[in-house]
Amino acid sequence: MKRVFKVLFLGVALFMLSGVANAQVKIAHVNTAEILDAMPDKAKAEKNLEKYYDELQNQLQAMAKEYQTKMQDYEANQATMSNLVKQSKEKEIVDLQTRIQQFQVNAENEFEAKRAELLKPMLDKIQNAINTVGKEKGYTYILDLATGAAVYVGDNAVDCTKDVKAKLGITK
Repeated sequence: MKRVFKVLFLGVALFMLSGVANAQVKIAHVNTAEILDAMPDKAKAEKNLEKYYDELQNQLQAMAKEYQTKMQDYEANQATMSNLVKQSKEKEIVDLQTRIQQFQVNAENEFEAKRAELLKPMLDKIQNAINTVGKEKGYTYILDLATGAAVYVGDNAVDCTKDVKAKLGITK
């Protein structure tokens, strides 16, 4: 009887383990930065970005040169200027300073937008390839080593957000 019980227990244990093995979570990782760097289109995008950056720098240098010229003129002729002319020149200089600062902020934003625009097609290709590999290989999650984020979440992934909210007493 003990032997039958042991065999039955072993059979149930093996059955349960096979069920656990079938529900196994498969996790992989990828380095999207490495993939992006290896893409042939990246060199072309970087050249375009460098050209755009140079254009912005040239414009900024021209504005800085204009500012320097106005300052030198103001400092050289300030003693002979009437108050009205002096105030007008000071306002021009302050306005130019403001334009330069605003240009710098806008240039940074435009550069980042241009970068995103140029990289988007390559990033989309990478994401599509990750999705395909994830489905083909049956991964539950693929994590990106470059960003530390999950870049693929399979159909058999478990979302425990509601459970964690409930544990914290959050009802939304």
